[in-house]
Amino acid sequence: MVAKTFADKLMHVWTGWEIRVLVLVSLLLQVILVVFGSRRKLTTRIWIRIIVWAAYMSADWVATVALGNLATLGGYCGQKCLKPNDLLQSFWAPFLLLHLGGPDIITAYALEDNELWLRHLLGLIVEVGVAFYVFSRSGGDTTLTFIAIPVFIAGIIKYGERTWVLRSSSAKHFRSSLLSAPDAGPDYVEFVENRDGNDRDPVALTVLPHEDVKSNDYLHQAGYLFKRFKYLFADLILGYYERTDCHSIISNKSSEEAFQLVEVELSFLYDLLYTKANFVYSWFGILLRVISFLASVSALVTFSILIFFKQNGYSTADITITYILLFGAVVLEVYALVILTYSDWTMLFLTRFGMGRSKQPTNVKRWARIISQYNIMDVCLREAITPRWIGFQKSLGIYEISEKMMNVTWQGVVPELKDLIFQQLKEKSKRIEDNLYDINLCKTLLTHRGDHVLKEIKCDKHLEWSTVGVEFDHSLLLWHIATELCYYDDLTRFNHPSITKSSKISKCLSDYMLYLLVMCPNMLPKGIGEIRYRDTCEEAVRFFKRKKEVIKNHVDKACYELLRVKTEISLEEVKGDRCKSVLFYGNRLGKQLQALKPEDQSNWGCDEKWEMINKVWVELLAYAAVHCGWKEHAQQLRRGGELLTHVCLLMAHLGLSDQYQIQKQFIHQPNRQFFEALFLKAYKKPRSECFLCSLRCLLCISDRSCCCNKDLS
Repeated sequence: MVAKTFADKLMHVWTGWEIRVLVLVSLLLQVILVVFGSRRKLTTRIWIRIIVWAAYMSADWVATVALGNLATLGGYCGQKCLKPNDLLQSFWAPFLLLHLGGPDIITAYALEDNELWLRHLLGLIVEVGVAFYVFSRSGGDTTLTFIAIPVFIAGIIKYGERTWVLRSSSAKHFRSSLLSAPDAGPDYVEFVENRDGNDRDPVALTVLPHEDVKSNDYLHQAGYLFKRFKYLFADLILGYYERTDCHSIISNKSSEEAFQLVEVELSFLYDLLYTKANFVYSWFGILLRVISFLASVSALVTFSILIFFKQNGYSTADITITYILLFGAVVLEVYALVILTYSDWTMLFLTRFGMGRSKQPTNVKRWARIISQYNIMDVCLREAITPRWIGFQKSLGIYEISEKMMNVTWQGVVPELKDLIFQQLKEKSKRIEDNLYDINLCKTLLTHRGDHVLKEIKCDKHLEWSTVGVEFDHSLLLWHIATELCYYDDLTRFNHPSITKSSKISKCLSDYMLYLLVMCPNMLPKGIGEIRYRDTCEEAVRFFKRKKEVIKNHVDKACYELLRVKTEISLEEVKGDRCKSVLFYGNRLGKQLQALKPEDQSNWGCDEKWEMINKVWVELLAYAAVHCGWKEHAQQLRRGGELLTHVCLLMAHLGLSDQYQIQKQFIHQPNRQFFEALFLKAYKKPRSECFLCSLRCLLCISDRSCCCNKDLS
């Protein structure tokens, strides 16, 4: 009986406070999204992603339930049964529309949310209808109705903005927005009928206007590059001039400046895909933002005046909640205006008029600037020395999740690593500078994954088995194990600061690539990497258990014992196709690297060896970068970003991409006379000694002057 009485009291309290709690929770979720929504692109911490995910998934649901409860106020007897408090609570409906519109800094949690814009459009129609129903029922208090009208309009604007932005950021509409209008070209029939006429004007070719990019203005440069990057992201094709323009900007930068430019570009892309930037940073968007701000402020002022002179029987709790909603709406609008004012988009707009920043502040973070690390030796050694704890986790079915989470570490992207990557990419791009129209040469460069580095130092005969003819994940695991063995072997033997510094870069890249294989396999070329990794781990755990008394929990001793294993017997004879483990293949590669003596390399030493290993890892990194889809790169932007994405964009700007499709035959020497004769016959133009100038004149993209100093008009 007592329990029943307590339950009745609890239900009575909840019935009276249900709507109040839901409205306050809805506002709290908006605050969480505002505070943490943009933080997720700056950190890899999982707890922030969990908070943002929970708030994003709950916000719409809570606001919708609250609107439904407001619609049931007064039961079936309508407005006549509404009490003063019910009328005041009906005033909260427009604020729930504001919450459904969401903050400017997060509209989509993942790219898939953009594809569901039709669902949000239906929600917009239904929720606005419900809010209007609740709003119309409060017509008994004309003062509240007058106060609520601007908030109601602002709520519709916010919700409409969100739906429009989701539609614009969806893959189909994003790509369509970049395509030019259909062009049937010159009228063929008219051309054939009038080709013998003497008054025929040449056909003009529409050319995009060239932008003058200042060398010291990083925002202009980033904006210029981003316009080209959008086409790459949409899997569209760029041409020769786009490649040369982007290359001229990036190639003259230092590694730090180049990475900072790419960082700004990816920040722009994140804003387009996950925020309202596509709408807010426009004249119309700014106008609506000002209207929303003024609506919230006017509602706060007029409601304060109403309560000051007459409370109309409203309860103190409902008045307090209304003030919280009004202050919350104003604060969120002010915060949105502050973000709008100090964003890169606004600064880019101001720099066009000589205002705003001209030099990039290096302390402004736009991604996490760290790379994740995952080491197979640490993982396997931990499992070998703590079998009971691992067994307990497996019995609960949480081993794989906990094992991956607990073994991931993070390391900052040091300037030496940026310089190594950028210089090697620039060297690769120089090989196609004299052959800009040879797409096949570019595609060949993109297939290198360590083999070209080995060929340069003339040791490919000994080591090409680890890079050529094997799957990418196979090669990655081989070099990861070999790098680990060489690192601890050299550390034990030499312990020299310069050796440690150069080898740490290799170890960092090695652990990062294994992290991608284990945690982000969709970013790497397709294969059986997961199977190969698990088999390798199983064999390593078995070996470490056998040497447990000697190794204990020391990684250097584990590597030493592994290097002592003889691998003269063919591993294929022992393993066959039954097991995909590459543990002792990596052991063999590590021994070969330690004993390596390349031809014509009399001064070969430990530093030279690690320089070679560094270059192999950069080539593997570049291969993985260009073979990862742009959609996968974009997915990582909401998780703090990946170094792999920055490398991919750097390569694209340096011309190392197969999305620059130029037909070599267009100006190939054997076809020159054919095109000259065709153009001169069609348009009766005088022959110039310079074919390219004649062609430019024909297409109306020159000033009728020629490098041969002839008038072509």
